[in-house]
Amino acid sequence: MASTISSTDVEQHTSLTTSALPDFSAIIPLVVQKAVEHQNTLPTRTDARSFAEGILQALFPHFVAAQRECCEDDTETQLRTMYNVLVKILTPYEQAMKRSAVEIAHEFFRRLPNVQEILWLDAEAIYQGDPAAESIEEVILAYPGFLATGVYRIAHEFYRLDVPLFPRLLTEYAHTQTGIDIHPGASIGAGFCIDHGTGVVIGETTVIGKNVKVYQGVTLGALSVKKSLAETKRHPTIEDNVVIYSNATILGGSTVIGQNSTVGGNVWLTKSIPPYSLAYHTSQIRIQSTNGDGYVVQDIDAMDFVI
Repeated sequence: MASTISSTDVEQHTSLTTSALPDFSAIIPLVVQKAVEHQNTLPTRTDARSFAEGILQALFPHFVAAQRECCEDDTETQLRTMYNVLVKILTPYEQAMKRSAVEIAHEFFRRLPNVQEILWLDAEAIYQGDPAAESIEEVILAYPGFLATGVYRIAHEFYRLDVPLFPRLLTEYAHTQTGIDIHPGASIGAGFCIDHGTGVVIGETTVIGKNVKVYQGVTLGALSVKKSLAETKRHPTIEDNVVIYSNATILGGSTVIGQNSTVGGNVWLTKSIPPYSLAYHTSQIRIQSTNGDGYVVQDIDAMDFVI
């Protein structure tokens, strides 16, 4: 026999639910007050994600969910769409920008061919630098390092154009997706390779040359986080053809890693090293003697353990 719900049952349930609710009277005025004081008419994280994915789909059809043969008409349609989206996103920033949303959008798309060219060099560097990569297509589709680098290169152009907030929203989207934190203000040369990538941090004033490779957990950071130093170079310079292995930490605005150098895993550097250097952390193995009366310490070259 089917059960029925009477109007009395509904009234009792409603009364019980209402009486069981907590008192919101203290928090509601605070929320409204702060919302009025700090009204947000600016784009959101959702806007940044949609734009990043849309631009990457225009530059690399690999990012399109439904794969089909790419043609010029499809690409032009996608670029026109993203242009209109960008103008809409940037319009609320106009009072804080030196140029109009339309002017900045035009300049961004003028620079886009160069961004795409550099990203193909990045993809090639990742492919050539990782024996596990079977194709450039795999790198573009699956590698978090390429996604983080791609979004960074888009965000960096807006940073150079003095667009507030939006560049950071873009790179924080990539950070959320990949665990790779690249500030949009960093300057990174072509052929950049992030292998694995989780935990990589690259600070705002970092300067990285061409054909640099970094592994997971690398930090290119500042020695001091004082707010008064915000306008100074706080992060290191990495010259061309440098390899930095996992969990290495390089700090300081005056720290320069010379070209063609290798920085081993777990190294901590706060001073410059010249070109063609090998910086590594010496590991020790303690081998117990066969008769159990102690250990023999053996130095091992740390580079033998680098991934």
